[in-house]
Amino acid sequence: MKRPGMSALAREAGVSVSTVDRVLNGRETVKAETAARIAEAAARIGHPAAGRLAGASPDLPVLRFGVLLHKQGQDFYKAFAEALHIAVAQTQGVRGRLVLEFSASQAPGEMAGHLRAMAGRCDVLAATAVNHPEVTAAVEELTAQGLSVFSLLSDFAQGVRAGYLGLNNLKVGRTAAWVIGLTAKEPGTVAIFVGGHRWHGHELRETGFRNYLRECAPHLTVLDPLVNLETRQLTYETTLGLLARQKSLRGIYVAGGGMEGAIAALREARPEGGLAVVVSALTPESRAGLAEGLLTLVTDTPLSKLCRDLVVAMTQAVTQGPPRGGVQHFLPPDLHVAESI
Repeated sequence: MKRPGMSALAREAGVSVSTVDRVLNGRETVKAETAARIAEAAARIGHPAAGRLAGASPDLPVLRFGVLLHKQGQDFYKAFAEALHIAVAQTQGVRGRLVLEFSASQAPGEMAGHLRAMAGRCDVLAATAVNHPEVTAAVEELTAQGLSVFSLLSDFAQGVRAGYLGLNNLKVGRTAAWVIGLTAKEPGTVAIFVGGHRWHGHELRETGFRNYLRECAPHLTVLDPLVNLETRQLTYETTLGLLARQKSLRGIYVAGGGMEGAIAALREARPEGGLAVVVSALTPESRAGLAEGLLTLVTDTPLSKLCRDLVVAMTQAVTQGPPRGGVQHFLPPDLHVAESI
């Protein structure tokens, strides 16, 4: 059974989600009676923070976990944020506080600015960001100030950041190609969507994808990558164009975000001939796509495990010092097909 999150706790306590957030993460002072009501509600529904709210020792040091994500409105990042709140609430040995921000853009300069703006607001930092010299320069500045920075999902600032946590993106790309190569028996073309040319994780997924098909499915030709900026509308329009122009299209791989647009286009066009489609992240929309037979495979990041491991790594970086040589922590992806949901 899914463990209750902040929304469930807010409903049970009769307060807003923002009030629960303030109590869990100490953003602002909350009336004692309100905090007590939330603690009692957490105990009733078995919220992960119940024990800490009921009587965490005030003598424990406060540790501020800074996290910078992007695409705040996407279901994947909503789930990511929820998993982070839970992981920080369950932190042992410290009183964890989550300082969570979102970047509305993937422009390197804006991402670098967001990173710099976290200085002084947190004790350790993790982020999703593009791999670009401006971002690397910002990480170098933060590291010089004593702030350890971890990259999430897509690596950046290699050699400077404290570590990377996420999937092995090269293997994820090869897995997507394996499924499409297994499904598409007739010669034809295959399309791949990437969020942008500066996402290191997408670059690795594309490399693994192309290498596998070149080696094991030479009857399939991979088209030039399509940049969708991880947006629904651009992916939707481009997918409709692909289906209309590429009569020998055998597969589509959405290596990052924006899969909702591809699902909508497939639902509208209903292509014939057994098109193999692989997307990233299990969300309500991709789950529906699997059930309807529009999708062949969903590769998903185990967010709860990722966030728990991240909190441990960040805590150790503060209490024991940055890891020598950095951390490279790969998690196995969760794979979903229609019969497994």
